[in-house]
Amino acid sequence: MRAIILTCLLFLVPGVTGLDLKAQQVADVKFNPDIRSPVYKKGEGPVVFIDEAHNNFHTLDGRYKPFADLLQKDGYQVKAFTKKFTKDRLNKSKILVISNALHDKNVGRWILPNPSAFTQDEIAAVTEWVEEGGSLFLIADHMPFPGAAADLAAAFGFEFNNGFAFDTSRPPVDIFSRQAGTLRVNEITNGRNQTEGVDSVATFIGQAFKVPETANLLLTLNLNFVSLMPDTAWVFNDDTRRVRVGGWAQGAYSEFGDGRVVVFGEAAMFSAQVSGENKSPMGMNHPAAVDNRKLLLNIIHWLDGVLG
Repeated sequence: MRAIILTCLLFLVPGVTGLDLKAQQVADVKFNPDIRSPVYKKGEGPVVFIDEAHNNFHTLDGRYKPFADLLQKDGYQVKAFTKKFTKDRLNKSKILVISNALHDKNVGRWILPNPSAFTQDEIAAVTEWVEEGGSLFLIADHMPFPGAAADLAAAFGFEFNNGFAFDTSRPPVDIFSRQAGTLRVNEITNGRNQTEGVDSVATFIGQAFKVPETANLLLTLNLNFVSLMPDTAWVFNDDTRRVRVGGWAQGAYSEFGDGRVVVFGEAAMFSAQVSGENKSPMGMNHPAAVDNRKLLLNIIHWLDGVLG
């Protein structure tokens, strides 16, 4: 079974491994979905900050441009956040999105150790801001990103695993569905009405994490999942440590004081990218990810207070 896992990972993008794989992921400029009933008129919604101050792999004008475009079509004001976190700066927004932050030491070096991307002062500022009514959308997929965000996640009671969560029973694209019970039914997956309901979503190799008792699950890993724990990202062999993570989460949400927190262990699912020589779709543009865009909008609506 271990050999099957390693083979599947090596063929995630044929001919591309390690950091080269990441370098070939670019935003899909053809992805342009319509929103029939925007929550706000164009540019009149709350401000959503996308963090770009912490060596983020996903940025507003980069791999998360489709993310930003979708929110802007829904009326939100999406802006890049390019400075260190302070409560005064965060108070200028309603929602803060952090996706795949990284410490300076790991830029171009996806090897252990993976120090926190955020200072203790920044973590304290974000925690206080959320506690007083802010909304945080924290995303960190596979190693080294969980290590870089672990201290921030822990401030809200979430325990990140700094590995690669992989379903041993299927190819690398993971499907979570209501039918299988791995996509939980709740206010976020139901949306505001029947047209916003989410039946299934796809993810693209992320991490597994544990949630606090106060959290609600969104995506639950089935019992076939293991987490591969390499010393170097995308470098696996027979000695790579494995952790069974069936029943752990890859998506969850929780209230925190007067604020709200959504945590996900996979980032590409909210992008729309093409990768490799064949321009393979990855994210909301993938054929298996037809409801991913609904889930993203429902998450933002819950963080905004439109839902719940």
